[in-house]
Amino acid sequence: MDPYDDLLRGVRGEGSVFGASVLSPPWALRFTDGPSLTLCVPLRGEGWIVQGDDARRVRTGEAAIVRGPEPFVFADTDTPRPARDVRRDDAVAGDLTGHTVLLAGSYRVNGEVARRLVRVLPPVLVVPDDHDCATMGAYLEAQLLSGRPGHQIVLDRLLDWLLVCTLRDWFDRPETVSPGWYAALGDDVAGPALRAVHDDPARPWTLASLATAAGVSRTTLARRFTELVGEPPMTYLTEWRMALAADMLAEPAATVATVARRVGYSDAFGFSSAFKRVLGVSPSAYRDGDGAVTARARLSSRDT
Repeated sequence: MDPYDDLLRGVRGEGSVFGASVLSPPWALRFTDGPSLTLCVPLRGEGWIVQGDDARRVRTGEAAIVRGPEPFVFADTDTPRPARDVRRDDAVAGDLTGHTVLLAGSYRVNGEVARRLVRVLPPVLVVPDDHDCATMGAYLEAQLLSGRPGHQIVLDRLLDWLLVCTLRDWFDRPETVSPGWYAALGDDVAGPALRAVHDDPARPWTLASLATAAGVSRTTLARRFTELVGEPPMTYLTEWRMALAADMLAEPAATVATVARRVGYSDAFGFSSAFKRVLGVSPSAYRDGDGAVTARARLSSRDT
């Protein structure tokens, strides 16, 4: 397992198809539901994603991801006219010849682990039509129009897959400034250590044991890992454990002591100290709700 797999585990589509039966100029659709991520794929035609003062053109075969929760407009020009809101019960139907058809998936991110992915994304990213998933357009359109039993579930699963594929292609593009952990996955030194941490985060890792897993010396691992990821191996391990712990604390039956053991701490005191150092609040305050808001604000400010 690697960080990318773990971060995407909490990202799921929720009744995710948006559409419109007629998109002929002039038209503009406003997305206002405030999801963490919105995937926009023009199956026919093209349009502009306008968010604030920024506008990005998206054509057939391309895929775009918009980071929320700010609203945005998908329109036929980069200076859209007054837009109508898009709701989940919109549907594509009828004769589509000559019209723009938009398929979009909304994703509400659950948990601190998945939010680590969202925080490294730009407000809008567009992957050109040479991406790995471009050939899926015709099949997605057929499913959208089929009306067959279960077609909504099929579309949700396809859109989940398309989101993963789009993000992966965006990370791999040479012009993308990828997070350090993504670039490190392909490294012969840092990669094995990263995977070891994600495979078994509760293991009593030390710099020496991580170096053994990577097949190098402690000095070599510490230098290479810090160079690529942006922080030392043990710091990364602690922050990853705290992200996992934050999600575990949301479980109804979880106690601070049980969560501490599940992420590799032998006592609740040491775990609580680490949790507060990383997230700025105690585990109990985080679980109560108000502390979670404080912790997320702290993490967001650190990533910007």
